[in-house]
Amino acid sequence: MTAITVVGSINLDFVATGPALPAPGETVTGATLARHPGGKGANQALAAQRLGGDVAMIGRVGRDALAEEALALLLEADVDVGGVIADDALTTGVALIAVDPEGENQIVVAAGANHAVTPEQLPQRIETPLIVQLELPIETVEAAVGRATGFVCANLAPAAPVSEALLRRADLIVVNETEAAFYGDLLHHGGGRVIVTRGARGATLYQRGVELARAAPPRVTAVDATGAGDGFVGAVVVALLEGMEPADALRFACAAGALAATRPGAQSSLPTRDEVDAIVEQDA
Repeated sequence: MTAITVVGSINLDFVATGPALPAPGETVTGATLARHPGGKGANQALAAQRLGGDVAMIGRVGRDALAEEALALLLEADVDVGGVIADDALTTGVALIAVDPEGENQIVVAAGANHAVTPEQLPQRIETPLIVQLELPIETVEAAVGRATGFVCANLAPAAPVSEALLRRADLIVVNETEAAFYGDLLHHGGGRVIVTRGARGATLYQRGVELARAAPPRVTAVDATGAGDGFVGAVVVALLEGMEPADALRFACAAGALAATRPGAQSSLPTRDEVDAIVEQDA
């Protein structure tokens, strides 16, 4: 198993699945409500663990009733949560998610304790491969990347300004099309690999702006896209660290993301290694 550290957000998701997504000022009725563990950091940690990683999570929750639910699936999967602090003053992060019948979603996040993850909470050296996202304070993300001694994957989501040092240090940057447009050519100045995901149209891997590989996901019936991108990130990191060739790693990650979209919820939808291997072999 490959050791991986994830520094990132931990949330509890409240998911309302209804007949349509609301327009500004509109109320949509007839929805059903579910609660799922979430947060991009926790999602990616669980995805990597289920796919063969040995993951340690660093983050923060409130000392409240929501925290137990938010951490439940990480604990069930034996993710190391020794680096997760329970904050007495802040609530566990919450995401409010609306999902339509085609699986498209709208998300509003109340970060809570996630915004109290400071550089002081991090170890002085992070000696395993590292995954970060941008749902924590930027200075904390920058500090984590700066303290990493090995492979770094930066999922630059949600899009926000980051330093050139982070862009240069990251061995792998993962963004969707909207995030890629936000960063523009800066993504390709660091020399590391860059993956741009395009939902059902797959993903493309670049280095210094030159395409190295691309892959399309298997055809599936989407139910809820929440967590699919995080499933992709966890999968592609595991695949690359295992030594898969870039094209194979992309196919593996696209399959993981596609499977996650076939089930409701973020973490509850993330596939196992056997499931991903089976659909990759079937789609070959």
